[in-house]
Amino acid sequence: MTPVDILILSNGPGEVTTWVRPVVKALRELLGNDRTQVRISVILSPCPHASGKEASIAKSYSEVDRVQSPEFFWQFLIWGKTSQNWDWRNQGVVVFLGGDQIFPVIIGKKLGYKTVVYAEWEARWHNFIDKFAIMKAEVVKNVSPKYADKFTVVGDLMLEAAAVDIKPQSENPQSKIDIIGLLPGSKSAKLTQGVPLTLAIAEYIHKKRPQTKFFIPLAPTLDIPTLLTFADPKTNSFTKAFNFQGASLIDNNLVTATGLKVELKQENPAYHLLSQCSICLTTIGANTAELGALGVPMLVLLPMQQLDAMRSWDGLPGLLANLPGLGSSFAKLINWWMAKRKGLLAWPNIWAQEEIVPELLGKLQPQEVGEMVLDLLENPEKLENMRDKLRSARGESGAAQKLAALVKEELL
Repeated sequence: MTPVDILILSNGPGEVTTWVRPVVKALRELLGNDRTQVRISVILSPCPHASGKEASIAKSYSEVDRVQSPEFFWQFLIWGKTSQNWDWRNQGVVVFLGGDQIFPVIIGKKLGYKTVVYAEWEARWHNFIDKFAIMKAEVVKNVSPKYADKFTVVGDLMLEAAAVDIKPQSENPQSKIDIIGLLPGSKSAKLTQGVPLTLAIAEYIHKKRPQTKFFIPLAPTLDIPTLLTFADPKTNSFTKAFNFQGASLIDNNLVTATGLKVELKQENPAYHLLSQCSICLTTIGANTAELGALGVPMLVLLPMQQLDAMRSWDGLPGLLANLPGLGSSFAKLINWWMAKRKGLLAWPNIWAQEEIVPELLGKLQPQEVGEMVLDLLENPEKLENMRDKLRSARGESGAAQKLAALVKEELL
């Protein structure tokens, strides 16, 4: 085999953790670990939702050989040179896993490489891209028939977590201790309200069911000191909105004013931990896809104690809500509109086209959400019904392997 380069283009934290990770693993399994024959590079483009840690996360993947941070992206796109003046082999493939679909067109042209684009909902530049790996057949419905042979349905990359072997909670002994995972988000727009709300809910549940255990699996883009600032009334005024008195760090636990201990877990991915949960409290995002793929019941929380607080919407709404000066006004307008016209936001619900996991949007109160959780814990048949629907909605796994096979075809 002629030595080849595989260049992966990606951007945000969700893409790097739920798309890039399974794909590079699948590529190594299919093409081998001989770096003199197959070299994998990751170049990140700027993303409004980025945490700044995406490059270090990509570097942590043993399958990856080189990573370039987003601040150097534009010079590479325009001039074709990386910050460290990387060399490129004569043969290769550009794999798009996040960003703008025009990027692989331009970069593939500059390097003389084939291009493979992973498309969730929309595929563009049909005449310039060599292959499209699409999530669902619906993506190709408006494509000209002359490009149809470029499209292959591979499935949803976010479903790779479904490969984890999970035993249904109903098989556990009745005396088991319920474990609840708290996933308040990874960016400040969600953490500001998500941390005090989920901790206040946990306090309420623990008061009624003291045997219940709680933990927070930290996102790879979030560190403990940052998390603590959102649990401290001195640095986060939103704690008052949920009557949350704060928490401190003791032996890797968040200990709240009521004495509740919430263990912090930093391993990633935390699939084996999440799969043991009776239920999780989460915000919207890629985490709902991972929980859905694992078959873990959840309540999806979108607190809006102040209309200008929620600024983490995707696409144009997110950009407008975060504009300097005018962002607060846009955020209020967008969030008011979302509250009135909300569609399905959690990934399992989008897959199923029905609300199989509750999406709670509005001025949420810990007691009300806590009572919903208690009702589910006290009626395990409701949780089992949710698990069954999640398993039915998640579809088949193997998207990463199918995408890797497309890349191999383009290398031959």
